[in-house]
Formats: sequence, structure tokens, C-alpha cells
Amino acid sequence: MALEETRRVGSFVGAVETGPRRVAGLHPVPQLRVGFLLANNFTLTALSLFIDTLRLASDDRDRSRQIRCAWSIMAPRPEPLRSSCGVSLTRTCGLVDPENFDYVVVVGGLLDGGEQVDRGVLGYLEQCDAAGITLIGVCTGSFVLSRAGLMKGRQTCVSWFHAEDFAAEFPDQTPDAERLFIDDGNRITCAGGGGVADLAAYLVARHVSRDAAKKSLHVLQLQDARRGHDAQPHGGPAATDSRVRRAILMMETHVSEPLAVDTIAIRLNLSGRQLERLFRTTLGQAPAAVYRRIRLEHARRLLETTAKPVTEIAIETGFCDGAHFAQSFRAAFGLSPKLARTKGRIPVEEPAPAD
Repeated sequence: MALEETRRVGSFVGAVETGPRRVAGLHPVPQLRVGFLLANNFTLTALSLFIDTLRLASDDRDRSRQIRCAWSIMAPRPEPLRSSCGVSLTRTCGLVDPENFDYVVVVGGLLDGGEQVDRGVLGYLEQCDAAGITLIGVCTGSFVLSRAGLMKGRQTCVSWFHAEDFAAEFPDQTPDAERLFIDDGNRITCAGGGGVADLAAYLVARHVSRDAAKKSLHVLQLQDARRGHDAQPHGGPAATDSRVRRAILMMETHVSEPLAVDTIAIRLNLSGRQLERLFRTTLGQAPAAVYRRIRLEHARRLLETTAKPVTEIAIETGFCDGAHFAQSFRAAFGLSPKLARTKGRIPVEEPAPAD
């Protein structure tokens, strides 16, 4: 809440112990009330996109007043909170009564930057759960919720970039690295990036209006909101068909243990022949050829950036043995894996059409 508005309503929480509902004496209770918890080295983009979507939907006069929407950045201590890019900010309130919010959002960040949240925040998340408040994990916020034991039996959306990290840490859960976000009742998870704006607009449309959500995205120079089940953008072959994009995402997140093409088709509610036809129409290649290329490109990156043995890389990218891997690698790039590592750079060529 802006300082001007905070003073007018009596310090928005006293600014620590109450919360958004205390504004009811002067303004209608906001239709959408969101509290944010930031992990250490949190992702600044995820936070700013979420809050800006709320801000633009909240006030017709664009004065950023918390009228239709209200938001708070919470923390157990007053010290500045550091983002992954080095920019720091301060909390707007302490850990207030969860009942003051419709949603509590955990904004994740770097996975290798030490402990993401302290015990006080984990305890607060348990309080939110007990109070029936919907918890949202954006970016690697899904890791925080899972570590707190709050995602058991739930669908969990993660970025394709962190899918293997998630699967390794939580072998009893199956991450979904295909969709932008997943609404699973009182748990919502979002892969992060631009999808955070889509999720925030989804909530604005639910609680405020579709027009308010559309306004927010248009002012942010974004297209109309994508749906939660839309495919995450990725670094694989460009495809115009959403089903092909989702198939490629499945391939990228199942490199070490490749899925059968028929299995991918079933998950997309397609037959194997339909998927084959879509790939050939969209990319000019068979699904198996695209999948093989994705695995080989991953192997190339491992050769260039790690000291892992070639045999280990072969297994990690789903090849049955080193000889088969070397043969496929030479066919794709024109040199052996060992020579590629020695040169430190592999010329990337367009893949030849499959027979």
C-alpha cells in the first residue's frame, strides 16, 4: 500500500498486526487480498509481475491505490529482503493473521543460494493451511511448499528448467513441467516467468472482473491472458501447434528416461498416428527424430560444460550404451563426443529430415 494510503487508513496493519481487512472503514473491503512471502534470493520478476497485475486492476484512476485489490509483502524480521539479481526491498508488514488474505504467495528463487525460508515462515505456512487459506507457489516457491509437506497428493507445476531438480528432491511427487500454472483447489503452483502475470490475471478475473484482468495485461504490453494448461515456452524446436509444443516439453523433461512416443500421444489425448502427423506437418520431422535431437543437444551441453565421463553422459541422455551414443552423436554433429569436448564447441546444424 502506498504511504499516502497507509496513513489514511491507519497504517494498514498497524502495519504489522492486522492486515488488509482493516481498510473496510474507509473503503470497501478489497475483492482480492494477497500476501507475499519472499524466499532468500527470490525472483524479482515473479514478484513484480504479480503485484503490477494486481495494482493495475485495483484502481481505475491508475493511482496504484489498493481499492479492489490489496497486497502486502510479509517477513518475520525487518531486515531487507534480497532478490536473486541483488536488488533488495523491505517488508510492508510482519506475519499477519492469515485470515486477512484470500491467497498467500510464496515467491521462490535460486535453489543453490542456501536455505530458502526460515522456520518462522514454514510455521506461518502451516498456519495458513490450518486456516484454509489458498497457498500459491511461483517460480521455485513450489519447492518451498513441498519441503513444508504441503503438496502431498497435489499436482505441482514447475518450470521445465527445474523439473529434474524437483523430481530428484521429491521422488514421491510427479512434477508437471508442461503447463504455465495449475489450480489444484487451495494449492496453486506456477512455473514462473511471464506465466506469473497470467496467473495473477486469472485471479483478478475470478475476484474482480475479466475487464480488470484484461486491462492489467494490456497496460503491461502483454497479450490476452494465457490459460493455465497452455504450454510453457521452451528452448526446443519452434512449433505453432500447442499440442506439439506440449509434446516437446515432455521430451525435454524426460531426457534420461525417454518416454515412448505412444505414451506422449496418450498424455495429449491423441493417437500415435495423429501425433506423428502433427509433427511432420508442423516441424517436417517425426517425433522420434525430434526427441533424439533434443537428447543429443542436451548431451552436447553436458560435454561442453561438465567434466562428466562420456559414458555417464550417454546414460544421462537415455542411450543404452556408449557406442550407440557415439554413433548417434557423430551422425548429428559430424564429430565424436570426445573430439567435441576437446574443441569445446560444436557446430550446430539443422537436423536432416527423418526418413
